[in-house]
Amino acid sequence: MSVSLEDLYNGATRKLALQKNVICEKCEGHGGKKGAVENCPTCKGRGIQIHVQQLGPGMVQQIQTMCSDCHGQGERINPKYRCRNCNGNKTVREKKIIEVHIDKGMKDGQKITFHGEGDQEPGLEPGDVIIVLDQKDHDTFQRRGDDLMTKMDIQLVEALCGFRRTLQTLDKRTLLITSKAGEVIKHGALKCVLNEGMPIYRDPFEKGRLVIQFFVIFPEDGWLPLHKLHHLEALLPQRDDIMVTEDMEYVELSKFDPEAERRHFAGEAYEEDERPRAGVQCHTS
Repeated sequence: MSVSLEDLYNGATRKLALQKNVICEKCEGHGGKKGAVENCPTCKGRGIQIHVQQLGPGMVQQIQTMCSDCHGQGERINPKYRCRNCNGNKTVREKKIIEVHIDKGMKDGQKITFHGEGDQEPGLEPGDVIIVLDQKDHDTFQRRGDDLMTKMDIQLVEALCGFRRTLQTLDKRTLLITSKAGEVIKHGALKCVLNEGMPIYRDPFEKGRLVIQFFVIFPEDGWLPLHKLHHLEALLPQRDDIMVTEDMEYVELSKFDPEAERRHFAGEAYEEDERPRAGVQCHTS
C-alpha cells in the first residue's frame, strides 16, 4: 500500500477493497445437496490421470497429469443436484472492505496483518491478508529511522551573522529556526532540533530529531567593488601570509567544468579507437 510521509507521521486510516473466495452459504461448502458429491469416475477419486506414451521399441514414458474432469479434486457433483449459487465450486467470490489503520511512527516496509481474511476453502483454515506499507518520496524530508533529514540553503551573511528561517512540519506547524549570535554555520554543517522528528511507533508522544544540513550560498564574482574589499578584510579573521621567493612560479586559477573535461577525454578515447593499429606482419618469400 502506497503511503505518504505525512500518513506515517500523523497516522491515517485507509479503506481497501478485497476480492476473495468465501464458502457458499447456500450449500455450506458442499457444492450441492447432501449426497450429490461422488468420486470422479475418470480418475477413480485420485485427482490425477496417468498416461503411457511409447517412445520407441521397448521404451515407454509414463506421464502424470491433473484430471481434467474433476480438476484434481478427485470428486465431482452430479449436475442435477449442483448448487446454483456457486455452480458446484463450493465457494463464491465476495467483495469486502477492510479498514487499514496506519499508526503514527510506522515505517516503510512494515507489515499490517489481517488474520483469517484470506481465501476460504472447505476444510481449511483461511489464510491471512498482509498489507506492506510503501512510503512515497517526500519533497522536503527524508526519513532515517526516527529522525527526519532536510536541507536548507542560507546566504553567506546568514552563515556569519545569524539567521531566522521558517520550516513547515508534516503536521502543518511552522517552526522558527534561528542561529545563536556569534555562531558560524559552515557549509555542509549538520544541526538538529530535538523532539521534532518522527513519532516513535507505539509511543507517539516521543519523537526523534529533525536534522538540518546547511548549504552556504556564496556571492557571485564582483558583488563587492574592489575599493571596498579592504573594509571586508578588516572584519574577517586575518589571512595567512607567505614568504615569496624568486624560485617560485606564478600561476593563475581557471574555472573547471567536470562535464567539459569528461566530454574532452571521451572524444580523445574515440579518436584513439579510430586510428589504425599496427600489427605483427609475417614476411613470406
